This record gives sequence, structure tokens and C-alpha cells, in this order.
Amino acid sequence: MKNDIIKVGKRLYEAGLAVAKSGNISCRIDENNILITATGTFLGDLSPDDIVKVNLISGKPEGSRAPSSELPLHNLVYKNFPAKAVVHAHPPLINGYFAAYDKIKAMTFETKFYLGEVPVIPQETPTVTDPKPVIDALKSNNLVVLKNHGVIAAGDKFEDALSLIEALEEAVRSAALARLFDKEILDGLDQALKETLKKDEPSYEMFSREHIQAIVDLVNKDDFIAQKGKELDLTVQLAVKLDGTDKAFKFNFEQGKIIRLDSDADAPFVISAARDIWEQVFLGKVDSFVAVTQGKMKLSGQLGQLSKWYVPFNRLFQHFKEVKFK
Repeated sequence: MKNDIIKVGKRLYEAGLAVAKSGNISCRIDENNILITATGTFLGDLSPDDIVKVNLISGKPEGSRAPSSELPLHNLVYKNFPAKAVVHAHPPLINGYFAAYDKIKAMTFETKFYLGEVPVIPQETPTVTDPKPVIDALKSNNLVVLKNHGVIAAGDKFEDALSLIEALEEAVRSAALARLFDKEILDGLDQALKETLKKDEPSYEMFSREHIQAIVDLVNKDDFIAQKGKELDLTVQLAVKLDGTDKAFKFNFEQGKIIRLDSDADAPFVISAARDIWEQVFLGKVDSFVAVTQGKMKLSGQLGQLSKWYVPFNRLFQHFKEVKFK
């Protein structure tokens, strides 16, 4: 069974459906146990040691390797369905297509026959922190699109799950090619991408209190952050720090609002970086979450614990680039 998982990982990689350390694979051993790929593994280059046995009842893995962070999702699939194999991948064409559209228009009879109406579930965090909508969607189709994230497919065997993902990737390729020949699509280009910077906006010394306070003011005027903050109970302390200096500021969030700005880094979560990296962040050239995962910025605290607040924090970091600095 481990060899089967290794073959599936290689097939996903060779087909361009899984790159770097994305995606995870599992299969059922018996009623109470599964095999699942470990966290941080390359699906295209798996070894038997990269595959972990996990008990479905206790959720505990055997051995020292940690299972994929998507284990809770796999676990619920096996608890709710008689599936024997689950494949979760991040296919680039599927992700690109469903970032723009909410449904696929079938270009072939094969797409209509094998895929049917593919459910598309909004996904707002790097890992699936709310698997219930995915489980509900799997009741109507063995393939589900997780918008801005990837796909999950379940089946009696790996071939069943793989064929669904491959079929959807091919359906998206066909739909995209069809749209290339439809010149009317060009009429809908987003004009909002034009540069709209105002010359009369004030400019602040980077990482000064005035600079950070201007960002706080924008955040507290943002209705979207306020709404998501209440929905997700965004009540936490997050600090930003300029490496090599004593400059640090702590955002005290309460239900999505920053109720106080302190000049210190005494917080459970601290994001720090050198001046050149912060400059790129404030210019909008570097995404803060990506910078943390790539090691360009340091995070004190667990990134996974911030995952449930990914949407409002992502919006907060967008405001970073809206305040001019010098």
C-alpha cells in the first residue's frame, strides 16, 4: 500500500498536478487505520518513511513523523464514506480557472459524463480548517474543488480518484482554450488594475509610530476586516518588529478592531524582518505570509495557529502598501 501511494505521488508530479511540497495522499488499511503522507514531503519523490500510519479513532500517528496537516480532512472523509483512497492536490490550471469562475462549462461529453456538476467550496485558509462543507459536497460528487486552494477526490481505489482530478484538469484546459478563441472575453478586462496613487498623500518615516498608526487607521475603517473579525473572533496580539533596532509595535486586536497600539514586541505572535524586507512588504512587492513561509521574515509563534484568521490578516497586510513612507 505504501508503494501504491509512492506511485500515485510520482504520477501527480509527472502530470504537473503536484509541485514542491503541495498535496497529500492517503488510503484505508482497515476500519480503524489509514496511511497518509507525512507533512513537508515531496509527492514526486516519496519513500516508505514518508508515509505514516494513523489510527482514525485516536488520531494518533505511529512513529516520529508527523502526518500531513490535512489529516483532519482525510479522517472525516473516511469516517463519513466507505472510500478507500483520498487524493488532495493543487493542480495549477484548476486553481487558476476556479479563481475566476465558480463552475466549469463542459466542452466534451466525457466531462459531462464523468465529472457532472463539480461542487466548488470557498476556501479561505492555507489548510482546510472547516472540513464540514467539503464533507457535505462529497455527498454529491467524489470530486470537490476548494477555491483558491486545490481539489480533493475520494474513491474505492487510487485510479478512481486520480482519474477525476486528471479529467477536471483536462476539462479546464479545454475551457480555457475555448475562451482564447472568444474575443468577447477581452472586453471584460479589469480596469481597476490601473495605477491610482495620489500625489498629495502624506509620507511617513518607515516604521515610525506615525507610519504604523496610519496603517491602524486604515484597518479600523475597513468594514470587511471588521465583519471577518467578528465572524472569526479575531482577538489576539500581533507585533511587528524591525530587526537590528528597538522599533516594534504591537497590534491589540479585539473582534477584528485594533483597540490599542503599543510600542513593544511582547506578544504571542511577532513578525520580524530586516529593513530591506519590510520595504518590499510596504511597497506591496512581497506577501507577508509568503515571506514567512520562505524564511524571508521570522515568525515567533505558530503559523498554523494564525491560519483561521488568514483572510482578515491578508487584508491587513494589503493596507501596509497603501501608506506612503520614506
